[in-house]
Amino acid sequence: MILRLTLALLLCTAPWAAQAAPDTYRLDPVHTRVLFAVEHAGFSHALGTVSGSEGVLVFDPQDWRTATLSVSVPLQRLDLGDEKWNTATLARNLLDAERFPQARFVSTRVEPIDDTHANVTGQLTLHGVTAEVTLAVTLNALKRHPLPPFRRTAGFSATATLSRSAFGVSGWPSMIGDAVALRIEAEAVRDRNAADPADTPPIDPTGTPPPRDDSQVPSPQPVEETTP
Repeated sequence: MILRLTLALLLCTAPWAAQAAPDTYRLDPVHTRVLFAVEHAGFSHALGTVSGSEGVLVFDPQDWRTATLSVSVPLQRLDLGDEKWNTATLARNLLDAERFPQARFVSTRVEPIDDTHANVTGQLTLHGVTAEVTLAVTLNALKRHPLPPFRRTAGFSATATLSRSAFGVSGWPSMIGDAVALRIEAEAVRDRNAADPADTPPIDPTGTPPPRDDSQVPSPQPVEETTP
């Protein structure tokens, strides 16, 4: 009798276990950063970063193929370590960040390699152009964070290379290389209420620097006078 009852309970609960939904994570904009490298006139590779990315990850470490990722990257947070370089890079003949203030990546498929590596392919929208990009992703850790509020956190590293001209960013071809190498470091916190930033008004998370007040910043020099 006990054996029959046990078997019946297992049969009832098994379908629910199989259908358990993967966890939803919210990107931590403070600990998520995009680093890029691009050739500078053949002398070196200029390095820059973009901070403050927001997005949602749906992830089950036991089934990478079901994972989805949607990320928005605020290009106005770009930093090359020099204000003139920043102004030139965000100007109309390059990123044109006034008209295209964000880059956006939305995953379309995930191809697992092993327990901690996968290729994540998606549609990257940059400079008003959408094209397919594949990220080589490494899962660094998935565990409870050791600091308050002790939330379950996933940490990832990713790399990719893209052609800037493929996205219409073709200015200064004799000075700036076409290939742009990306390195992404990201942390995502489990949050069942996480929403895609494209569907909700922006909210500054705790610890994120406030947006710059453009009214207090001097007008940039004309693009023609600024050289990368």
